[in-house]
Amino acid sequence: MNIAIIAHDKKKELMVQFCIAYCGILAAHNLCATSTTGKLVSEATGLPVTRFLSGPQGGDQQISARIGYNEIDLVLFFRDPVSPEEREPDLAPLLKLCDIYNIPVATNVATAEVLIQGLARGDLGWRDIVNPKKGAIL
Repeated sequence: MNIAIIAHDKKKELMVQFCIAYCGILAAHNLCATSTTGKLVSEATGLPVTRFLSGPQGGDQQISARIGYNEIDLVLFFRDPVSPEEREPDLAPLLKLCDIYNIPVATNVATAEVLIQGLARGDLGWRDIVNPKKGAIL
């Protein structure tokens, strides 16, 4: 699976710790991320991470475009709900595309753990059934 990783500044360390904890599971998949998050995760885990631009420079939009082309299967996006983000409206299209294309998305560590555990068990194969662009028959 292709997994996108995004984290607000105050959640980057949590994302790094999460990726360290689940490194064994994540190693079996393709990871991509916004620039700084990808760099931090790659340095901490040794996992290869395709890095896009930073969020404010358009990295979120690059990931959104890949969702639209069915090149992303899962999004881990650790948002900071307490600190106001000036870019919050910019992220709405990414979340909307996840809904349109039935992309599982976690915006906090609790949901991310459920998705990662499901990924490890093979529970996320349902996307092939509901996503005809992936070549599945409805």
